[in-house]
Amino acid sequence: MTLLETDRLTLRKITVDDDAFILDLLNQPSFIQFIGDRGVRTLDDAREYISARFIASYEKFGFGLYLTSLKENEIPIGICGLVKRDTLKDVDVGFAFLPQYWLQGYAFESASAVMGYAKNILDIQRVVGIATPDNQGSMRVLEKLGLRFERMIKLSEDDIELKLFG
Repeated sequence: MTLLETDRLTLRKITVDDDAFILDLLNQPSFIQFIGDRGVRTLDDAREYISARFIASYEKFGFGLYLTSLKENEIPIGICGLVKRDTLKDVDVGFAFLPQYWLQGYAFESASAVMGYAKNILDIQRVVGIATPDNQGSMRVLEKLGLRFERMIKLSEDDIELKLFG
């Protein structure tokens, strides 16, 4: 069931049936470099991850990351949505796309829809963004969304420093 729709994309909740796509996305070298290795190596791992992360977020917060697909053929190209982290006061906008769909405006298009949904439907007044200091693409998208660099943060003591945009 479509949650959000843009000119070119649809966004919907991720289900365990999306296991093959999530397995592929989470094992892309770019995902591991910029977001992290989630240790998802099999379809069973993917289904477990979907249940523990995505579905649990929908149930706990009423939002989460959504499967982002091309409207014309329903091919999944990435994920985009809202994340509430235990160690971050604000909700953040998150996105990850298969590399073959980069530089086509899909991250901005989907994240813009998510930001509007956060503000107008969920009544979340402040949404931030985080990115690794070397993730130029994500930082450009966050800035295009109107977010500005505020400070460096760590989500945990042993984590790397991330750039926080608000």
